[in-house]
Amino acid sequence: MFFWDYTMVIILPALFLAMYAQTKVHGTFNKYLRVPAQSGLTGAQVARALLDRYNLHDVRIEMINTGQLSDHYDPRSKTLRLSPDVYNGRTLASLGVAAHETGHAIQHDVGYLPLALRNSIVPVANIGSQAAFPLFFLGFLFGSENMMYIGIFAFAAAVLFQVITLPVEFNASNRAIEALESEGFITRSEVVPVKKVLSAAALTYVAATLMAVLQLVRLLVLAGMRRDE
Repeated sequence: MFFWDYTMVIILPALFLAMYAQTKVHGTFNKYLRVPAQSGLTGAQVARALLDRYNLHDVRIEMINTGQLSDHYDPRSKTLRLSPDVYNGRTLASLGVAAHETGHAIQHDVGYLPLALRNSIVPVANIGSQAAFPLFFLGFLFGSENMMYIGIFAFAAAVLFQVITLPVEFNASNRAIEALESEGFITRSEVVPVKKVLSAAALTYVAATLMAVLQLVRLLVLAGMRRDE
């Protein structure tokens, strides 16, 4: 099985980081999901207030039941979708996540360049992530160098998507902290806990990016090995 040859050691650092990141984000989120925010507001109320503050009255807020930390902003329908813990929660974790997703809506409104770039390559990245490995390993099996490199280029689009995602996520978190504090939704003493929640979430994107980059390196190594046979 070529998925499990010795070149797998290349991606081990990313695997370990991904496992740590998942443990960290769930542990941190659940910890501060038990810490009430002094404002007493729910995540949905804070999100609505921030959206209105930035004149984003056309952005809707919906509650979704797709699991913890499934919160996201949909730029196509201009909808902020929040999980029940965030939508109804009156905790520091709830407010932090709600404000982070609101940050994406603000990015969309102001034309934040990295977000625009990421949205523009979504179709290519989706196709690339699905087609890359079948193309590459068919090329590897049948000795087709062209097919292998088509697979590599396809996967490179998915890697680019992950790389661009990093500044998008960090910027949304920075906007969230700034907006929450400036609008008085969190006190000075609550800033650090909210930052911990958002930093833990950001670590999952760092891990995903590292995994994608190292997988690309692995494919290049395998292609080189096959070419030299």
